[in-house]
Amino acid sequence: MKGSKLYSIFTSTCPVCHSAGMYKNSNPYQLSETLKMHERCPNCDTKFKIEPSFFYGAMYVSYPVGIAFAFAAFVISYWMLNFSLLSTFLIIIAVMILCLPIITRLARNIWINFFFKFDKSKVS
Repeated sequence: MKGSKLYSIFTSTCPVCHSAGMYKNSNPYQLSETLKMHERCPNCDTKFKIEPSFFYGAMYVSYPVGIAFAFAAFVISYWMLNFSLLSTFLIIIAVMILCLPIITRLARNIWINFFFKFDKSKVS
């Protein structure tokens, strides 16, 4: 799958070379380091933050990503497991809180992949 945007999005690797990780800590649940990224790709030297406040745009992406997580929690808990509406609502809230670091990183990964494309010549 290397070479596709989905690979870069789900593995949090550089959108240009798909070789190096974008985040200083690969664990999104290290809450103090969830958003800490390398300034540049250690492999191909791509600058991740194109301009100041570049990742503010990821907020617009995080909304539909969060909706997808909430919808999945709803379908699983209400339709598949037959929980009550109140239980389903509480499950959706829990899923959103527990998955917040993942949603945030996914939104950033999707956002940066709008602006860069894979380059075979930069693969190590």
